[in-house]
Amino acid sequence: MNTFTAHNPNQALPAEPMEDIPAQDPWLVITLVALVSLGAVMVFSATVAADSGSLAFNDHHLQRHLVHVALGGVLLLLAMRIPLDWLQVSSRAILVAGLVMLILLFVPGVGREVNGSLRWFDLGGFRMQPSEFMKIAALIYFADYLARKKDDLHLFKVGIINVGLVAGAIGLLLLLQPDFGTTAVLFTTVAGMMFLAGVRFWHYLVSISVAGALMTLLMWMEPYRVQRLLSYRDPWADPFGSGFQLTQALIAIGRGEWFGAGLGSSIQKLFYLPHARNDFLIAVIGEELGAVGIFCVIGLFAVLLWRAFVVARRAIEQGHRFAAFLAQGVGLLLCVQAIVHIAVNTGLLPTKGLTLPLMSYGGSSMLSCMIAAGLLLGVDRQCRPVPGRTR
Repeated sequence: MNTFTAHNPNQALPAEPMEDIPAQDPWLVITLVALVSLGAVMVFSATVAADSGSLAFNDHHLQRHLVHVALGGVLLLLAMRIPLDWLQVSSRAILVAGLVMLILLFVPGVGREVNGSLRWFDLGGFRMQPSEFMKIAALIYFADYLARKKDDLHLFKVGIINVGLVAGAIGLLLLLQPDFGTTAVLFTTVAGMMFLAGVRFWHYLVSISVAGALMTLLMWMEPYRVQRLLSYRDPWADPFGSGFQLTQALIAIGRGEWFGAGLGSSIQKLFYLPHARNDFLIAVIGEELGAVGIFCVIGLFAVLLWRAFVVARRAIEQGHRFAAFLAQGVGLLLCVQAIVHIAVNTGLLPTKGLTLPLMSYGGSSMLSCMIAAGLLLGVDRQCRPVPGRTR
């Protein structure tokens, strides 16, 4: 087993062998498997007939989804075996690579525009969305930065300004695509990491207030975002126009009631609910499995966040700050995006195009989420006490 070597040679090691500790957190593994498995079932249910044009059996999207899951599984296994000290040393290079990918989108003939958004590279039969992988690169960079500057985060320049400049550069490239949803999720995740790292509270409040004001200004600068906000407040005012997606999602969830209409029995997925297999997957879950199904999904993500924080605490106890911040960041990223997805589907937030992590259909989303999960498992694997070693 590869074990992350801390930079401090005097790092404390466990006093006694701990052979009873499993090689991997079983709760974390079971939760990840449950999310991916339930996602595959619901993607199949959401696409089995809706895309055929005649309600005939169609497993095309399921096959592609399973390919994405399989490839993601390979990337997960590779990610969990990356030595964490190498990952930390390479964090700035990884960030630069992510920024270069975002910049390449704007080179004529390189980036592909779909529905008014310039977010994809066309790689033959596969479209890659670099913003999904930029989130992972940002997590690695900020985990390294917070670990290196841990003792100076009380300084406004170190704790706020430097972080804000890098996050702002990433956010600008995302907003130019435009991708407001990913920007909001990434900023929220980084803000959570800063808070957990120990940034001064009043510095934190100032930065959150400024970021919130800027996001609000950016929203009001784009008419379509204003329209989404207005339709979010009262989607029934224009149920066949700007409020169509939300009204259909609410109808689906309302029809499911507590225990659902039954697996495969969704009506809204049949030409009514747009993007049922990705951006509105939780609405299909609500219609077929009911509120109980939605609560189960929420519970799984709650367990994921809990175990991520347990892994981070163990890393701190072993003296691995970078690993701890990385584990916290992965947990926050996946769960914040899940919260936004569920909130959008239930009308608690304006409509945004965000997938349900580890569950929704989408190659780039699935691969990036599996890489993130692999990094979390890697922290768990490499920061466990080593049997036979003494303090």
